[in-house]
Amino acid sequence: MKKCLAFVLFNLLISFSQINKAGASEVIINTFIGQKTGIKHPITVTLPKGYNTKQRYRVIYVLHGFSGNHADWTTNTNIEALADRYNVIIVNPDGGYDSWYMNSAINSESRYESYIAHDVVKYIDQKFSTKPTRNGRGITGLSMGGFGALHIAINHQDIFGAVGAMSAGVDLRPFAASFGINKVLGNYQENPTLWDAVAIKSNLYKIAATNNLWQKDDNKLPILLDVGVSDFFLSVNRQLHQSMLELNIEHDYIERPGGHDWDYWRNAITYQFQFLSDNLQ
Repeated sequence: MKKCLAFVLFNLLISFSQINKAGASEVIINTFIGQKTGIKHPITVTLPKGYNTKQRYRVIYVLHGFSGNHADWTTNTNIEALADRYNVIIVNPDGGYDSWYMNSAINSESRYESYIAHDVVKYIDQKFSTKPTRNGRGITGLSMGGFGALHIAINHQDIFGAVGAMSAGVDLRPFAASFGINKVLGNYQENPTLWDAVAIKSNLYKIAATNNLWQKDDNKLPILLDVGVSDFFLSVNRQLHQSMLELNIEHDYIERPGGHDWDYWRNAITYQFQFLSDNLQ
């Protein structure tokens, strides 16, 4: 009897550790070794209520910011409810403390762009019942994760079919002494070409043709930029928005009252999911 009771309590403990605050979506925390990094990474996956392996689900990847981790979104928001609302799988990878989701040119062990675009996507498609196509995958993130989402989606348009970014550091050059960016790109004065090359507006040529406002193209990459008017990344987002307008690159752009904090992101993430869901199949 005691063994039976212990078994029941153990299973209840596991169940409660996997169910979100609302008691709806199933939240799974796992670890796996990234082929591109050689490191064991934690990952949080939220399955929508009624998840059924006989059905294929769209997947939305949501990246955390600088100094954060894979648990940030489930800890600070009720993002799990969005899995139910849009009937999607939500994936929160761990991008490290200050990786900026790039393949570092100065540190061969920092391969987070490839890790997210290849290792994580492959792991999710193998383990869960996903729609394993670009039109079944969207990606977004906040701050460092917003940059990462744009950087990865623009460079891997065959993998991701829509992208959003909240409070994104879309041009890192004005912040060269901050946020550990020099660990990825090196000293700005010594490596200016590396810093120039990763600015999002330096990569707009990669989407200028497919995202042309006046042309229909099935390979367009829907883009949503969202930033608060009190955010220290506001200026670089406005500059990117203006560059995209000048190039006739189709995109959505939002400015709202707010700063660089969870109060803003808890609201912003709802716009992101609406946009991504509308643009995925």
